[in-house]
Amino acid sequence: MIRAVVFDLGGTLHLCSSDEARKLWFAQRVISRLGEYGIALDISPKALSRQLEENAAIYKREVEASLREMDPTVIWNDYYLRQQDLGREVLAPMAEELCFLYDYERVCNLRRPHLIECMEALRAGGIRMGLISNIIARSIVPHFVMEYGLSDYMECVLTSAGTGIRKPDPEIFHMAERALGLKPEELAYVGDTLSRDVRGTRAAGWRLAIQIYSPSAARRDAGMAELGYKADYNITDLMEIPGIIERENGRE
Repeated sequence: MIRAVVFDLGGTLHLCSSDEARKLWFAQRVISRLGEYGIALDISPKALSRQLEENAAIYKREVEASLREMDPTVIWNDYYLRQQDLGREVLAPMAEELCFLYDYERVCNLRRPHLIECMEALRAGGIRMGLISNIIARSIVPHFVMEYGLSDYMECVLTSAGTGIRKPDPEIFHMAERALGLKPEELAYVGDTLSRDVRGTRAAGWRLAIQIYSPSAARRDAGMAELGYKADYNITDLMEIPGIIERENGRE
């Protein structure tokens, strides 16, 4: 029997989008915020925006190969602002804040429709809930949990920033099992990607993998279907989840 549903955050509980104007605005935000700490960047917002995009892509390739998230100071000194050569000791006091701003302001995060209704329906059916997210900021997932009114629903919140482990490494799923005190066959996971979410669910041996459509997943999932990865259910709305769990449990 499925006793808990664990969710991804980005692309799942909210949708993320951005455009060149927003990225340019964010680059100016970084320049201004560092200036408030007494750090002057001799670079235009346009050039910094381009560097941030290129450097973030390098970082993403490395951590997706290693499945290990790095410390915020390393992220910003060795990757995102590497051309600025500021030094880890200079960036250390503000690195977590910069990670938070990167995930919160550089993109537009719009929560999914029926978010609370889904949680209420699951809880009414006796289903427990948790969250696992790949993210560079340690503080942002707890922030979103509070902002979206999910604190009373989420018994377990794990992030790659907090654990150092990224999906699809099954260890972060096993951490959720231990936190919830449940077995793999009692757990379902909801995410938007094959490459991180479905693949990780399968590696951990969890009972059910549910994939919710998001426009950004196709780029990250290139080639995954050809490798045989497939969700048990594909959905477009969070409110489909309670019915799926009820049907699955009704078969036992």
